[in-house]
This record gives sequence, C-alpha cells and structure tokens, in this order.
Amino acid sequence: MDNLTIIYATGNQGKINEVEKYFKSKNENITFKSLKDINFIEDIEEDGQTFEENSYIKAKAVKEYCNKNNINEIIVADDSGLCIDYLDGKPGVYSDRYAGENATQKEKIEKILKEMEGVPFDKRNAQFVCVLTAIMPNGEIITSRGETIGKVAENYTKLERLTYDPIFIPNGFNKPKVEIEESELGDIHREKAFEKLIKQIRNVSA
Repeated sequence: MDNLTIIYATGNQGKINEVEKYFKSKNENITFKSLKDINFIEDIEEDGQTFEENSYIKAKAVKEYCNKNNINEIIVADDSGLCIDYLDGKPGVYSDRYAGENATQKEKIEKILKEMEGVPFDKRNAQFVCVLTAIMPNGEIITSRGETIGKVAENYTKLERLTYDPIFIPNGFNKPKVEIEESELGDIHREKAFEKLIKQIRNVSA
C-alpha cells in the first residue's frame, strides 16, 4: 500500500507509539508525526460540548498553523474519554479535568469511585469513547468513532497507563484494563476509530 504521512495532533508520544505499533502489526505503511515534529507549541482551548466538537477544534487549529507554515499533510486529532451511564455520561469530554485542572491520576479515579460508592456492579456500565477528525490537504473533513464497552470497577489495585484504565473492566474480562496485556485485550476504542479513519482516508486518496 502507498505510504501515508499523518500529523497526529498530540504531544503525547505514548499515543504516537501506540498507533504506530498497531499499524505496523497490520502491515500498513503510515508515518506519524507529532506536534513536536512540526514545532507546534500553541495552547488549544477545547471548549466543545462533544468529542466530535473537540477533536475538530484541535484539528482545525493545527491545520491553520500548517497552512501558515506551508505544511501540506493530513492532520488527525482525537478527543476521548470515559462515559459512565450512572453519571449521565460523565466525565465524558471533561475526563481529563473532571477532578480539577492539575489533578493526579489517583485523584481523578477516587473522585469517580466516590461518586459511584454503593452502586451495584450491574449498574456500573461505561464506555471508553474516541473520536478522530482528519483534515485532508484539500480541506476535506473525515471523522470516525470507536468505543470500548465495559464497567467501572469498585476499587483499584495499581496506577498505570491511561487515566481510567485502573477502574475500567472491558466486556469479556473480569479485571481492569490496566491488568490486561495489550495482546490479550485486542482492538480498543482508539484503534477501532483509527482503523475506520485510515480506510476512509485511503478511499479518498485513491
């Protein structure tokens, strides 16, 4: 397949490594660049009410920067979070700052557990959601969405990986995501969203 170069609008090298590893396993020829690679250091105010709005806000800001700097590549931005049914979809788009702007992983997790204290396990349904927005060099916009369904655990044993991994139990497992090997876990929300997005991008580029 033809090689694609994508500017992934994130400063999180862990995300870059994760998607690169995923597509290498699929024998896809994709080069991912981070915001650091294009010297993008601006703050982006994510004030949207949905994952779709926030991912577009980020992609648009990076696209405007690229236009000014003669960078003509595909831009992809994501927004993701944990949506808990019992909390009416919260923390949702506020997942990262639900416990305050500078809250630690422990503080974020403990806020959720406190709000769900006493809620029986069968009422602890939740979804990890990832929405991707791509802006093509010609300005065309493509979006995709991926979800991982599961439940919120009643406690946690260790703090690692992404923020809510220690308390999210994916369907089909009896332990939190943080305790599951990636090879055992299979495709999750971000990978599902990227898989859909890349197919659409290749169709447009064909």
